[in-house]
Amino acid sequence: MKRILAALPVLLLGACATGGSLPPPGAGGTGMAGLERITGLNAAGLVRMLGTPSADVQEGRGRKLQFANRICVLDTYLYPRARGGEQVVTYADARTRDGRPVDKPSCLGALLR
Repeated sequence: MKRILAALPVLLLGACATGGSLPPPGAGGTGMAGLERITGLNAAGLVRMLGTPSADVQEGRGRKLQFANRICVLDTYLYPRARGGEQVVTYADARTRDGRPVDKPSCLGALLR
């Protein structure tokens, strides 16, 4: 029981830290499988493909463009590949409108329809 109580502040702090900030560059690793159509696109390319984003957040060198419909929400994270370079999609995450995780490629497909 003492271990659980000792770990609780760390877990709570970690949950707070991830809520409002962009993931670090390259955080996606292999998590972009099935998203080849958007990986490497710049903001203009994303807007051409998916329409006007529902949110556009700039944080440091990173930028989050969020696209949503009645089915799901897709958060795309753009970072420059090289210092001073253009921001491109390096990571994406998807969820249902009520916050449950959803398959990223399926969400992208729903947004493309």
